[in-house]
Amino acid sequence: MPHQVPALSGRFDVAVIGAGVIGCAIARRLALAGARVAVIEKAIDILDGASKGNSAILHTGFDAPVGSLEQSCIAAGYEEYLSIHGRLGLPLIRSGAIVVAWTEEEEAILPALIEQARQNRIEDVEFLSGTSLRVAEPGLSSRARSGFRIPREYLIDPWSAPFAYLLQACENGAEILRGAEVIGGRRDGDWHLETTRGPVQAGLVINAAGLWGDLLDERLIGRRDFHIKPRKGQFIVYDKPAAALASHIILPVPTKVTKGVVVCRTAFDNLLVGPTAEDQDDREHAVLISETLALLQRRGEEILPGLKDHVVTAIYAGLRPATEFKDYQIRSHDGLSYITVGGIRSTGLSAALGIATHVERLAGLALTPPVAPVWPTVPNISEHAARDWQREGNGGVACHCEMVTRREILAALEGPLAARSLAGLKRRTRVTMGRCQGFFCTAELSRLTQDRFDRAMAEMAK
Repeated sequence: MPHQVPALSGRFDVAVIGAGVIGCAIARRLALAGARVAVIEKAIDILDGASKGNSAILHTGFDAPVGSLEQSCIAAGYEEYLSIHGRLGLPLIRSGAIVVAWTEEEEAILPALIEQARQNRIEDVEFLSGTSLRVAEPGLSSRARSGFRIPREYLIDPWSAPFAYLLQACENGAEILRGAEVIGGRRDGDWHLETTRGPVQAGLVINAAGLWGDLLDERLIGRRDFHIKPRKGQFIVYDKPAAALASHIILPVPTKVTKGVVVCRTAFDNLLVGPTAEDQDDREHAVLISETLALLQRRGEEILPGLKDHVVTAIYAGLRPATEFKDYQIRSHDGLSYITVGGIRSTGLSAALGIATHVERLAGLALTPPVAPVWPTVPNISEHAARDWQREGNGGVACHCEMVTRREILAALEGPLAARSLAGLKRRTRVTMGRCQGFFCTAELSRLTQDRFDRAMAEMAK
């Protein structure tokens, strides 16, 4: 068992409940504003809920409802990511996106979508005829009728970004308590939260609990203004040679319920197809369904026929915290020193930094920012820049499919956000996420991670 970090002590200005991408971004924003921040996470590691599965796109928000809170947060988050990614060492791969109409009915919707993009100040969208589509994407099926291009959409690393946000928060004074479920709380001027790992005192509570946000509101303030209905998204990942089949992010015409099945490269040079959109009641388990995955694979091959010649190396599923409302559910509760940040669905990765700024305004705290804030740089695990295996003294490669070095693994097991589970280590390094899915490196990993995880790898296999 790893050394247990003691429960948090003293008074915090803010307690952020939930260490998904939204909680990580809020913690960063408020720590940089000068707040003493506590982050409380139910799971043993960060990014273990809705944030562990998404499409890894930095989205312009071209198709968000005009004038919505979602649109404004995406726009602000997009701009801030562009401005800070270099200082934090985060990847940014400009691919552009194309929206493709496959039916006459979808084709009829394109002019309205282009106008919506322009109302959202995405003015460089460009209509593409069927011929122009195939020039832009030669591997696209001949059944594509027409579409439009959004040039400034990007591919990013879905896990390094929130990791960097929370690491910067910690480097500027924030503290994190993992494996701690908030089981109650009362307010007498300050909030006194009761967690499974001890009490936490804070002036302001921010609920960023994702899939559990509505239930946490009910537990702490005795009401909930929305109901979470988890929406499962299943994905398939093709081996790296398939990435050559698509240069753009290929999007369908969105519906009122979902953005639909996306085909795109990843920052790790794989090719991704997904997600599905399946509403369910279970908030914890995203079960993979072989029949659904087969349909998803068939859909991917209808879009890019060349996929039939490539191998699927991984499948996964995630849950989005959908609600009965289309827009985000973010509000400050008068007189309670309590802010709810709920209903953040698939656009959360793009909007996170914008949401954090919005929440900072709602909080209205009078703070003094640090004179010289710390800007940590996170290790690069994407294929957009040099990797550790290309440098001297890395201890050798432990995972040959993803070229992960022993030095990278050992580094991920140290520091304020040390990996506490194999899943957490995967998200920090990509170890075991390649073609063999850990078949050849598990024994070495078990040795390197001995006494580092809450549950040893050998026990996980039982």
